[in-house]
Amino acid sequence: MPLGARTPGQPGPSPQLRELKQTVRTLLCLDDDTAVMVRQLACTEPGCPPVETIVAVLPMDGAARRWTLHQPADRITEDDLRHALLAPDQANHQDH
Repeated sequence: MPLGARTPGQPGPSPQLRELKQTVRTLLCLDDDTAVMVRQLACTEPGCPPVETIVAVLPMDGAARRWTLHQPADRITEDDLRHALLAPDQANHQDH
């Protein structure tokens, strides 16, 4: 089941992005001083899926890291995050 799946009638914003952020923190063993951002964006590049989810990690004392998952946030599972963030080849990993 995708992380943060909403139940019908749930008030307020969807918790899925908060849950994805917490999962990123857990998988990467991040402390509270490290900013984690998860954003779902429309992709307008040729050949790109219509929606992608960007995960960015911004440590206080190091280089920012970013991963792109080519699916909507509400379809991302913990296994998807584990594969993207911890893959040995870091194919989705970009330093900025």
